[in-house]
Amino acid sequence: MMTSSKPSHLEPSPLGTKEYWDDLYTTELTNHALDTSDVGTIWFNDSSAEDKILPFLNQEILENGTLGPSINRTNCSFLDLGTGNGHLLFRLRCVSGDEDENEEPWEGKMLGVDYSEKSVEFAKRIAEGHGLGTRDVEFKWWDIVSQIPTAASILGEEQESGFDVVLDKGTFDAISLSEEKDAQGRRICEGYKEKVVPLIRPGGIFLVTSCNWTTEELKGWFEGGEGEMVLTVVGEIAYKRFTFGGAVGQTISSVCFKRKLR
Repeated sequence: MMTSSKPSHLEPSPLGTKEYWDDLYTTELTNHALDTSDVGTIWFNDSSAEDKILPFLNQEILENGTLGPSINRTNCSFLDLGTGNGHLLFRLRCVSGDEDENEEPWEGKMLGVDYSEKSVEFAKRIAEGHGLGTRDVEFKWWDIVSQIPTAASILGEEQESGFDVVLDKGTFDAISLSEEKDAQGRRICEGYKEKVVPLIRPGGIFLVTSCNWTTEELKGWFEGGEGEMVLTVVGEIAYKRFTFGGAVGQTISSVCFKRKLR
């Protein structure tokens, strides 16, 4: 299966720099120290992203059996790329305080990574406030663009072949806004899929949520591939729609891809 044609690049922005995110999370750390109920920005909260993501995961994993019959709430592993304040993992664990009464916790391995050390420090502080230890939810500094995933970094013994679910809520957006180039002279967003796929275990899923790319554009970036890099679409999340200039769109887009089995 060949790779789909990729969309045009976005114009670089300060949101694509590490300095921007370090400054943001330094501020959020300060605010949290003054008021521990202040957990900072919950990305895409105005589009109810997490309210949509959790039911979607329930349906795909528990009802549709997308990850196989042996994967359930007790053993499903999650990796959150660009975790920020860790809120999505806290929501999955049902400790964020934003859950509804019908939500049930996921209890498997949860790891959030970010290239901003300040983000990781912030997420750890919030976790402590929720009474969580590293066995509940773990946060690590790790740069997906420049670092290789190893057992010592993010792929432990149980996740040697990757995680059941890899989440990206806005991280590909930020990388797409970076003007940095890789060793091959490409904008770093060009190589993002190559970095993500090895983190997904064969048969696992990758759920990416974006405010900069449409559903079709996300498919253009991630669908297809060759060999073990093949990703196929297994589902999309519907959000509130709007009409502008005669065209219908959504405020954000979420597409779920599955890595092919070996």
